Amino acid sequence: MRILHRDDMRMRLRIESEDDLWTLAQFVQPSHRFGMVGERRDSTTGAVEGGRAKASERRTMWILLDVLNVEHHTFSDALRIHGTIVEAAFDQGLHHTHVVEAGHEVEVQANAAFSPIDVQLIEEAASAALRPKVALVVVEHDEVILFTVAQRGLKEGMTWTMRGGGKRSDERTSSGVKEAFLNNTAREISAALVGDVPVVLAGPGHARDRLAAALRVCAPELSLTSVATSIGGRPAANEVIREGLAGAVLADHAVSKETGLVEEAMTRIHTSGAVAYGFAHLSRAVEEGAVETLVVLADLLRGEDGQRWQAMCEAVHELGGTIVQSSRDHDAGAQLDGLGGAVALTRYRVD
Repeated sequence: MRILHRDDMRMRLRIESEDDLWTLAQFVQPSHRFGMVGERRDSTTGAVEGGRAKASERRTMWILLDVLNVEHHTFSDALRIHGTIVEAAFDQGLHHTHVVEAGHEVEVQANAAFSPIDVQLIEEAASAALRPKVALVVVEHDEVILFTVAQRGLKEGMTWTMRGGGKRSDERTSSGVKEAFLNNTAREISAALVGDVPVVLAGPGHARDRLAAALRVCAPELSLTSVATSIGGRPAANEVIREGLAGAVLADHAVSKETGLVEEAMTRIHTSGAVAYGFAHLSRAVEEGAVETLVVLADLLRGEDGQRWQAMCEAVHELGGTIVQSSRDHDAGAQLDGLGGAVALTRYRVD
């Protein structure tokens, strides 16, 4: 995301990725106004010519809405913002839906200064735009799965499968067939990657190393990191993120930071360590100034009880703590949801 203009009650933004759509879905609220260039049919241009109806022309214009609701699905390539038109060449007062995609420039207006948590979310999205997405390839002897590690989650992409599975010693599982499968897969992976995308190869066996060799032949420009995992499939991808196996390649991605913090919290919970969860327990920790890092679901801050959660975040910030707004669209986010949506790593144990 790129911030084109910003003041206390107005932001103009350029949307650059699917991650930015997630951020915008959290940021835009029914109390806001939302504007971008859109299309409306001009009813004054419709007519009947020669007994045949002529459709109204579609006109492109700036359309500003009073936001009613926002619709967004995980890893979708569009965000839908519904509202009532307050500024346009015509049709003021009617309903309209903006469909926001990567590449669009949008404007968000508030009737009061944006909250600190909203500003933090936008600034983090702008900073994240400088980091590339990472291709995470999980390799087993008869299957290869390509994942994209975005800032806010793990998206499963293409899957390549060698029919036969390796359970029978026939021609389908011969060394030649396996090598051909990996070589073909390497070519298709290199063709599927756009731009300078770091690649992490993960898996429990030697097929990972053979695929790495094939990729170095067909795409020598790729930046490859190979890591061993204890299992295959999507659990292997989660293991890479959870255990930090890819090192610096993924260290700065939001999903890695959020996963690491939640994993640390779970460890402290199991060992009765310095951790707090549940609103009452968190409130005591905040009152004592004990919170070092508060990890909270971003949508919780903007839900029905959002004001009290935002107040807690402001108190943590004032006392020198760190706020991390997490997505629920990855395994650690689901764990965080199970803890009530927020957990704090504290400086000492709070009873």
